[in-house]
Amino acid sequence: MIVTMIVVCEVGFWVLLAAGLGARYLLRMPRLGAGLLLCEPLLEVLLLVVSAIDLKNGAEPSWRHGLAAIYIGYTVGHGHRTVKWLDGHAAHRFGGAPPPAKPPRYGMARARHEGAIWLGSLVAGSVASALLLAAVWYVGDAGDTSKLEAAIAGVWRAVGIHGLIALSYSVWPKKAPEGEPEKTPAPPARNPERVPGPLAGHPREDATAPGGERPDPRQGSAGRSS
Repeated sequence: MIVTMIVVCEVGFWVLLAAGLGARYLLRMPRLGAGLLLCEPLLEVLLLVVSAIDLKNGAEPSWRHGLAAIYIGYTVGHGHRTVKWLDGHAAHRFGGAPPPAKPPRYGMARARHEGAIWLGSLVAGSVASALLLAAVWYVGDAGDTSKLEAAIAGVWRAVGIHGLIALSYSVWPKKAPEGEPEKTPAPPARNPERVPGPLAGHPREDATAPGGERPDPRQGSAGRSS
């Protein structure tokens, strides 16, 4: 049952994501798209409730419950990054926005990027551990919680390994080839008349005067009355 719910939540995540981005950029309904994207956390809440009910009904704590907690933690730690990345590509493909900037590949810029991703793993591990500890407390002496405790240890081993990999980019920064900059160039400025970019609000009209020239603010009311 728990594994089935994990599959349902994973499929639902991508369905809601596709529906939200489609409403935002294809149907030109940004509020509906944002509402659909905001429904994503409800899937994790549903999985959490189902796991709690399963334990309450006397199910033996197993790796399935640990997997559910890890899935929820991963979604909390890295789900927003996934949504933002896909939203940037959808804005470029369907909304006329510039292509999203690629992550840096060399030097300390790459190290900072890897460190930011590791922070997401740290959040994921913390959330998963909190849920697993809550499950251990909930079960108490009524069942064997050794598999849940082993899942906590496994979570932090994975977080530690990821941390060492991220740290290696700071200790041994990768050098850019001759003539190639270490930092990824910033994308060009967006056209304000186009559909907004990733997770932005409504487009803001450009305050230009007729003929395409901006009014000079130094002219004040005298400039407008002349």
